[in-house]
Amino acid sequence: MIETKLADLGLNLPEAPRPVAAYRPAVVSDGLVVVSGQLPMREGRLTAEGPVPSPCSLDCARQAARQCVLNALAAVKQALDADLGRLQAVVRLGVFVASEPGFAEQHKVADGASELLVELMGDAGRHARAAVGVLALPLGASVEVELTGRVRR
Repeated sequence: MIETKLADLGLNLPEAPRPVAAYRPAVVSDGLVVVSGQLPMREGRLTAEGPVPSPCSLDCARQAARQCVLNALAAVKQALDADLGRLQAVVRLGVFVASEPGFAEQHKVADGASELLVELMGDAGRHARAAVGVLALPLGASVEVELTGRVRR
């Protein structure tokens, strides 16, 4: 279902991202899949760098959050032996936004990720969420998204 919706939206699931440090992109345990923080990487390059709202605008950051979700879903698919259909629901999303002092619209950036999950999964894509402003993110990224989902065994 998710992959059909992706195609309907004209989106492609990228290859699962490779870790940039000593961790696994996703771990399946006790009916959950926990996805490590994903950066807005596309074809090996960051799509959004620097703090929000400058040099990365709010709209740029929202799009970056969507790319992070695509990368997270690719990590889920890899962890589930290429069977993304086993992902039953998204339980929690953590969205980290590199923020300039005074920027307080992290929730609007996070909506880019949340709205895509609902577009792809309907009610199963609705989740608990944290949207957090931070000083800096790995590789200078503007946004990082982590995901926890419930999976069919």
